[in-house]
Amino acid sequence: MSLFNLENQNANLDNKIVAGLERLSQVFRILLWNKAKEHSLSPIQIQLLIFIQHHSADKTTISYLAQEFNFTKPTISDAIKVLEQKKLIKKFTDSNDTRSYTIQLTASGKKIVTETENFANPLTIIIAKTSEADKMVLWQNISNLIIQLNKLEVISVQRTCFNCKHYTTKNKTHFCNLLNQKLETQDIRIDCGEFENA
Repeated sequence: MSLFNLENQNANLDNKIVAGLERLSQVFRILLWNKAKEHSLSPIQIQLLIFIQHHSADKTTISYLAQEFNFTKPTISDAIKVLEQKKLIKKFTDSNDTRSYTIQLTASGKKIVTETENFANPLTIIIAKTSEADKMVLWQNISNLIIQLNKLEVISVQRTCFNCKHYTTKNKTHFCNLLNQKLETQDIRIDCGEFENA
């Protein structure tokens, strides 16, 4: 039975939670659209600029970006072509394979990122007012949900601690062998710069 059927939704807590998550996804779309419209860009173009700004060059190829955002390579290529025409990015050809290239932001692209990457601030402000205990429960549930969706292959790319070769458990606690330290719940990352696939 559909969770969007109001009788089913209101009679079942699981359905209410999923419907609530769907409502939150709408919030992200609305906030991102509003920023994108200000700059005559699409939401995916804004997301690509933000991602490229904050990730290493090996993650800025068409293939990687297609995986990251769960889009086809032609869709990402089209978005990149527009960003290049608007002089927001530059392509750097791989000297070993002239068909492959990485992408970097121009000064104009970096300026757009500065002006748009705060699109989720309304949510950040609300979360900041939440108690630490509630934040911890929320973070545990979110990180667990992400890893479960990754295992179900709904989310393809996850640079989370749980998928990393440096992650282990010691005495039933999370541990990072790279940092050589115990990880508290709040230390678990969903996008780590040092991530290496397990």
